Amino acid sequence: MVVSSVEAYITQAPEPSRAILKSLRVRIHEWVPNAEESIAYGMPAYKINGKPLIYFAGYKNHIGIYALPNAHNHFKKELSGYKQGKGSVQFPLSEPLPFDLIQKIVEFNITKISN
Repeated sequence: MVVSSVEAYITQAPEPSRAILKSLRVRIHEWVPNAEESIAYGMPAYKINGKPLIYFAGYKNHIGIYALPNAHNHFKKELSGYKQGKGSVQFPLSEPLPFDLIQKIVEFNITKISN
């Protein structure tokens, strides 16, 4: 899927994940109003001061959050119940998305970027 905007990405995402992606996008804008929104690596990406903050992607059975390895390591305990990769985590669509945890991850990344 080649898209040029986050809105287009969400529109073309698998149906089960679209509403959650829309909600996640709104929340990221609420948490970080000055975040730069774009498409990077084929998925929605958010940066501050030109530095990566968080990426997300929608799939048929899960939402992927790509929060960079530092955040992934910092929240190892909180993320331990989810399928993970280096700097990524999969939140199954069969469970509510943990927005509070994602907000903490975003805030952690902001502190790392600001230092």
